Amino acid sequence: MLWGPPGVGKSQMVADIAARHDAPLIDIRLSQMEPSDLRGIPFREAGLVEWAVPAMLPDEKRHGADGILFLDEITSAPPSVSAAAYQLILDRRLGEYRVPDGWAIFAAGNRQGDRGVTYTMPAPLANRFSHFDFDLNLDDWVAWAYANGIDERVIAFLRFRPDLLFEFDPAHNPVAFPSPRSWEFAHRALQKFGNQPQLLPGALQACVGPAAGIELNAFVENLDQMPDLDAIVRGEAVPAPKEIDLQYAVASALVGRAIRANETSEAHDVQGHILDYAGKFPQREMGVMLVSDMHRAIGEDLFTVPQFAQWSNAVADLMLYDH
Repeated sequence: MLWGPPGVGKSQMVADIAARHDAPLIDIRLSQMEPSDLRGIPFREAGLVEWAVPAMLPDEKRHGADGILFLDEITSAPPSVSAAAYQLILDRRLGEYRVPDGWAIFAAGNRQGDRGVTYTMPAPLANRFSHFDFDLNLDDWVAWAYANGIDERVIAFLRFRPDLLFEFDPAHNPVAFPSPRSWEFAHRALQKFGNQPQLLPGALQACVGPAAGIELNAFVENLDQMPDLDAIVRGEAVPAPKEIDLQYAVASALVGRAIRANETSEAHDVQGHILDYAGKFPQREMGVMLVSDMHRAIGEDLFTVPQFAQWSNAVADLMLYDH
């Protein structure tokens, strides 16, 4: 059972787990169900009432022997639906239907303090789960963002303003607010309205709320002062900007360049020039962040780039190595 506020990626995490293991995923939104949707429809057979098993439930012949049954929004389901799900969760069966042995059951829901439509989970049901509270980590989100092609300007902005990765105050019940989900929406808005400055500010505010949207728009508008990234990856001498927001933008953009070059014949040259540039930031911590993000995205291949040893020696006093 995954607990957490809205928009932090609970459903995405389960989907990623299924994809990583190449396992089928059946996603059932209990908040949209009626009790009969799980129990099935009764029909008469030889003078007896039988129940037609819903096709959405895992079946070994149709779905495979192993997989994930995901009961999302379980705390938002009305008690009548939760009651129908009890036997499925507690005993892995509904009447004559049985969940295949190789199928794991995941569930997710919002906490009662998150101002969503939530019901208290009954103790017998809660006792059947292992409970995990969802926590957010900017480095983890950044690694996901690079892997999923999120606009590097959004990544740079959140490196610059990490407290805005998730900002939700249940007491004020905001409509649009910063969250991992809504920052992905902001990424889409940048792709769609990036060349329409009269529409972009409103679109960003619609995604992440007025305050964060205004900040992101101002951050993006300031990026016209960025140094020449093409010159940096060619190995030319380019000074690092003095403005801290531009430094974050340059670092994030260079990580993106390193990722895109990784499958080409020029990978080591490009990544080596980026490693050289990482040592030019006024604050060495900025270079450490850049290289750390490159390592998370590229992996240990980065260690084979000749400039890596030179860079690591230069920042050895800042690094903590865990053996």
